[in-house]
Amino acid sequence: MPATPRSQLAPVEAARDTDVIIRAEGVEKTYDTGKLRVPALRGVDLTVGRGEMVAIMGPSGCGKTTLLNCLSGLDTIDKGTILIAGTDLSKLSDNARTEFRAREMGFVFQFYNLLPVLTAVENVELPLLVSGVRPKEARQRALEVLAQVGLERWANHKPAELSGGQRQRVTIARALVNRPAIVWADEPTGDLDSQTADEVMALMRELNQTNRQTFVVVTHDPRIGGMCDRIIRMQDGQIVSDGTAA
Repeated sequence: MPATPRSQLAPVEAARDTDVIIRAEGVEKTYDTGKLRVPALRGVDLTVGRGEMVAIMGPSGCGKTTLLNCLSGLDTIDKGTILIAGTDLSKLSDNARTEFRAREMGFVFQFYNLLPVLTAVENVELPLLVSGVRPKEARQRALEVLAQVGLERWANHKPAELSGGQRQRVTIARALVNRPAIVWADEPTGDLDSQTADEVMALMRELNQTNRQTFVVVTHDPRIGGMCDRIIRMQDGQIVSDGTAA
C-alpha cells in the first residue's frame, strides 16, 4: 500500500504534521530468542518537532538503537503507534515502507558503510541512481551536497584515500542527497577522535539549522548530547527524562 500523500492527510493529521514530525505512542518491542524474551522497549511515548536536533542517551542495552530502528521503520514494533510526518508506518507494506524511508529519511552510522571501490561522489549518488534518478541529475546533486559538507575537492577520492572525518562527511552527504525530512544518526562520532567528532557534530548542527531538517542522534557521549536541542535519556527500555540540553 503506498504512503499517503501529505496533501491528502486528514485535517487533524495535516495540522499535526506542521509541528510534530515524529510521534510515538505506547511503543513496545520484545525480542524473542526462542529460549528467552527480552523486552527492549516498554511503552515509549515521544514527540519530536520538525527541525529539532534530539539526542537519545543512556547506558548500553537500554534500548537507544532499538528505538531509532523502530522509529525509522528499520524494525517493526509489537504494540503502539509510530507516525512519521503523519504517516503510520505499521499501515505500510514492506515495499512502501522502504520507499517512504528512501524519500523521507537519511541514515548516518558509526561505521561508514561506504563502498570501497567507489569514489566519494559515486557513493553519494548511489541512492539516487537506485531510486531511478537520471545519472546526470544524480551526479549534479551529489556534487552539490559534497560541497555542502566541504568535500568538493575530494569528490573523486575513494574511501581509503580519506581520513575518518572525511569518510563520515561522505556518509552525511549520502544521507542528505535525497533531501530527507529526517536524518537518523546512530553513534555518528563513535569512531572519531574528539576534535573530529566536534567538527562532524558542528557540521550536522549547521545542516540542521540551515535546512531545517530533523536530526535524531543516538550517542553515549555527553558532549555530543550537549550539542543538541534536547536530550532524551533511556533506561531499561523506557524514557526516564526528556529535557533541554544544558
